[in-house]
Formats: sequence, C-alpha cells, structure tokens
Amino acid sequence: MPIRLSPRLLTAVAAATALAFATAPSAPAASSAARSDNGVAVGPQYDTAHVYVTPGAMDSFVSSWESTFGGTNTPQALADVTPTPSLTKSELILSPVGTLSVFDYQTPAPYPFGAERTGWLVKDLDRGVHKAEADGADTVVTPFPDPIGRDAIVQFPGGVDAQLYWHTKAPSYPPLASVPENRLYLPSSAARSFLHAYLAFTGGTVVSDDRHAPGAELGLPGTSYRRIRISSPFGDTFVAVTDGHLPYPFGRESTGYAVTDLDATLTKARAAGATVLWGPYASPQRDSAMVQFPGGYIAEIHDGGSRS
Repeated sequence: MPIRLSPRLLTAVAAATALAFATAPSAPAASSAARSDNGVAVGPQYDTAHVYVTPGAMDSFVSSWESTFGGTNTPQALADVTPTPSLTKSELILSPVGTLSVFDYQTPAPYPFGAERTGWLVKDLDRGVHKAEADGADTVVTPFPDPIGRDAIVQFPGGVDAQLYWHTKAPSYPPLASVPENRLYLPSSAARSFLHAYLAFTGGTVVSDDRHAPGAELGLPGTSYRRIRISSPFGDTFVAVTDGHLPYPFGRESTGYAVTDLDATLTKARAAGATVLWGPYASPQRDSAMVQFPGGYIAEIHDGGSRS
C-alpha cells in the first residue's frame, strides 16, 4: 500500500535515501572523459531518469528492474509533486546502473510533466535556471516548491526537457558503478543550437562526433546518421541526429544503461518479465539492445566496454 507522506515524512524519506547511498559500496563511475565543475551540477549520480509507468504497474516495474540490475527502492509514497494539484505514487530506485524516479499517476499528469526525461540536482535552483536561460534554454515550468525542496523544468533547443531540482537537505550519494547516458534524438536543423546551449549549461565536452555512424545501430542497415557523445558533470549524453525515419522503438527510450555482461543481463530481464524489443546488436562501438520493462518503460542497454 502506498504511504501518503507529509512534508516532514518526505524529508525523512529523503534522508533515508541519502543514508542508503552513503552506506552502499562505492565503485568508480564509468566516464568517457574527465568531468569538470560547471558551477551548478552536483554529480552524475544525481541524474535520475524519470519513469512514468502505466497505471497500476509500479510494483511490477520495480520488481523487474531490481531483478535485472539489482538495487533497492524507497518506500512507495503518495504525493503531489507538481505546481498544480495532482497525485502520484512515487518510488526512488537505487540501482548500480543508475537512479530512477518512478511515477504512477493517480490523476492526469499536468502538462508538461511526463515530457522531461531526467532530473538534475543543482547546487542552487535559481542560479541553475538563470544559467540555463543565459545559455539558450527556455524555462517551461518556473521554480515551484515541493515537500523536500524546489524544482523547475527547462527546455533546450530541439524540444529537450530536463527537470532541475534542489533539496532543502543536501543528499550525499556515492558514485555509480556505471554512468547512464541520456539518449536524445534531434533533427539536423536543431543540432547546432542544441549543442551550443547544452554544452554551455552542462559544462560538457564532445567526446566523439561521427557524421557517418552506421544506421544499423538504430535498426536502419545501409544508412548512416550523426552520432555525438558528450560527457559532462551531469553525466553522459548520446545524441542521434537523424531524418526522423526511425523504426520502433528507437526514439522511445530516454536513457541507456551500461552493464558488464549484456547477454546475462538480457537473460535476467526476460526472466523478470521484460521484453527484448531489438538486438542484441554488435556494432564497432559496442553491443546493445532495446528492452521494455513492465509498465512500458523502454531502456537501451549496452556493454560497458565501449569501443568509442
């Protein structure tokens, strides 16, 4: 049964979450480039994928995810986490491959919630919003309070939404075993303005930019696309610049997860009720697959030994 949490109890849950991370075994974070401080980011372990499951699928999703990747989760809460009235069940999953904020809305989710792909912890919310706007992003949801802090949603050129959040009591999480990557699909007309704003705000570095990457990586053999990989203090980002002629499920995933043994992970995922939608595919860069978990969440999963 979900627990309806008062602001005080939500703060306690946040503190328990921080303690869970603080006492978990620490492992070096995987990264393709050195990360420098951009002034607002706290660290990639605070980049939480936002997962909106189909109604009633919270428990099956959490069970399937943790059976596949390991990890733990906070108690299920029933809360209003938007600036206008709404109600959602929510849980935080703490897994070695990434942190997930999972939502099972009991009311319709107010616009534009559900379009944001990630939540980024910032040192100062007002400064983060100001920096995003100065760097070329738009604020689509202005700062609002939640029971344990404050939030806002910014949008980068190309229609890429990210939620910025700040906690009244700062959490303390150790590095992840592997850093997940935000996966973005853009038209060529938006690539330049997106990169200008995104790199400026995140303090990111372009690790690689292949204008003729094999389209087979996106289920389109015999074609090519532009593949950009970025590393920043917020985490890693994969950008696919395409003509939008994508086969399902490409573009439906928001995050990619690195594992040490892809085949073993896919076996666990299938046994836990997930469906492999595509792959595994071996490319010159890495082996990867697309997997749908109960509740509808689609994730890209790849081996951690990237050859990029």
